[in-house]
Amino acid sequence: MKLKVYTADGSSSQEKDFPGIPSFEGGTGQQAVKDVVTAMRANARQGDANTKTRGEVSGGGKKPWRQKGTGNARAGSRRSPIWVGGGTVFGPRTRDYSKKVNRRVKSLALRRAFYDLASGGGLHVIEEFRVSPAKTKVLAGTLDRIVPKGRLLLVDDSFTDETVMGGRNIARAQFQEADTLNTYDLALYQNILISEKALERLLKRINGGNES
Repeated sequence: MKLKVYTADGSSSQEKDFPGIPSFEGGTGQQAVKDVVTAMRANARQGDANTKTRGEVSGGGKKPWRQKGTGNARAGSRRSPIWVGGGTVFGPRTRDYSKKVNRRVKSLALRRAFYDLASGGGLHVIEEFRVSPAKTKVLAGTLDRIVPKGRLLLVDDSFTDETVMGGRNIARAQFQEADTLNTYDLALYQNILISEKALERLLKRINGGNES
């Protein structure tokens, strides 16, 4: 697959062939992407919210008042859900939201998500991230020339301090290293700007079948 490769300042580009980019026909792998994204979102949930039922709150061992003759409504326990300080009915309970996805599905999902991004025009390649001097306007100018609008994920093999300093005040840009890029990132961002070195590293991961 051929992709545009921009110069470090984003002023010009040329097409370059990247044979390692996977290809798919039809909807192969789309379900895998959905399963992996769902699992990753579920695994990020804490699931530690917990309320006490009437059997768990303290007190209530004695009947508040006799059954008849007081004029009050009948009551058998202070732990009743209709009493202040009583138990909770159908409240949240501690639970494990985690889902398991096997390695082959993860690998397929990563390749499919990468293919969808690349074939859909959302993958932009830059020779390298060069921010000198380390100023926001330098990096912002480069990004505006390549992807003028919208959220943008910057991916490099390893970011220099100058690049991080130049981009930390750009609200629409986020940083991610190639080794930690995953299916959820590829599905979440409509535009990703990746350096050639990071792309080579990512393609090696994808073609080697190691999903993370």
